[in-house]
Amino acid sequence: MGERPRMLEITNGEPAPPIFSEAEMGRRLAAIRQRMEEDGLDAVLFTSYHNICYYSGYLPCRFGRPYGLLVDADKSVLLAPAIDAGQPRRRAVCDAVVSYTDWQGDNFLRALAGLLPRTPRLGIEEDVVDLAFLRALEEALPGMRRSDVGEASMRLRMIKSAEEIAHIGKMCAVADIAGRACVEAIADGVPEYEVAMAGLAAMNRAIAAVWPAVELRDSWVWLQSGINTDGAHNPLTTRRVHAGDIISLNCFPMVGGYYTALERTLFCGEPSVAHRRYWEINCQVFESGKALIRPGVRCCDIAQTLNALYAEHDLLRFRTFGYGHSFGILCHYYGREAALELREDVETVLEPGMVVSMEPMISIPESMPGAGGYREHDVLVVTEDGHVTLTNFPVGPEENVIRV
Repeated sequence: MGERPRMLEITNGEPAPPIFSEAEMGRRLAAIRQRMEEDGLDAVLFTSYHNICYYSGYLPCRFGRPYGLLVDADKSVLLAPAIDAGQPRRRAVCDAVVSYTDWQGDNFLRALAGLLPRTPRLGIEEDVVDLAFLRALEEALPGMRRSDVGEASMRLRMIKSAEEIAHIGKMCAVADIAGRACVEAIADGVPEYEVAMAGLAAMNRAIAAVWPAVELRDSWVWLQSGINTDGAHNPLTTRRVHAGDIISLNCFPMVGGYYTALERTLFCGEPSVAHRRYWEINCQVFESGKALIRPGVRCCDIAQTLNALYAEHDLLRFRTFGYGHSFGILCHYYGREAALELREDVETVLEPGMVVSMEPMISIPESMPGAGGYREHDVLVVTEDGHVTLTNFPVGPEENVIRV
């Protein structure tokens, strides 16, 4: 039968309309190329979901196969498995797409080696490259000199362009729509998943109306009730909501790899006195935290200030995580701009163009009156003189008690 081809050129259909302009994508590539020049690199190989998407507009679906975006001084080339057929070429904004087959196990590395000098000076993301891939890369590229670009690329992503901020703002409006649909679906005896389905359906319809040519993928809703509210990332269950339950509403639209979130504490029926007290305190911390978001403020100082507010009420021991994080290309299974988290150990100074959340949470154990997890969450963009809140949904006991 002969040897099957290692690489294919697959063209099938016309390119889809990109989310971002040619100028915006060019801006991103120019920034990383400047870093390449400063570090004396021949090329950069991006292998993470977030950087492949950020620099090409294409979000991979790995399923055990590697992807890469190779950027040198002249071109950007996406390396994708042939199982994706023409989809990478239709969706990616790059100079070329190389589709490798899986008839031989090393075809990805062969394709990569064919695009590089014999002994390349190569930038890789050391925060995502595992040891097995690194060993294979060194065998495929003998004499390679490598440098880390993971930290530098993260820093570049932290400052959002006007196009990115506009995109995130539209997504926050979609999250608000999903939140309202969830509230309408909550009732005594309704399962969590039924509420979430109503929110997700509203979200997908809203996404399709705003971006009629995008992929619908990875958006989700978590509706946590009762004991399930104790953790911020507890998944959706079949538990039924009951009168008197505390509820955590979480709506997460994903468009083009970008993530936003709307999170609110709700009650199905009137909360107890203890529940209301914790809820009101957490809302106070939330509003105080938002007031701190402005240029020149360090992430760690925000965390320490809000710690003191919780400590005044003897609630700091019930705080379970930091007070917020960056937004952009990230998801629950990929990405994170870790240098822009509102935590005690992060000294990053806020700058205009950064997009962050404010999301204080306390989790009161089941053994105490008022048990449950309390969390409010908004998305904010840092401006020259303060911030603008991008989410727009009611907050607190006066707005979010659902009458049953």
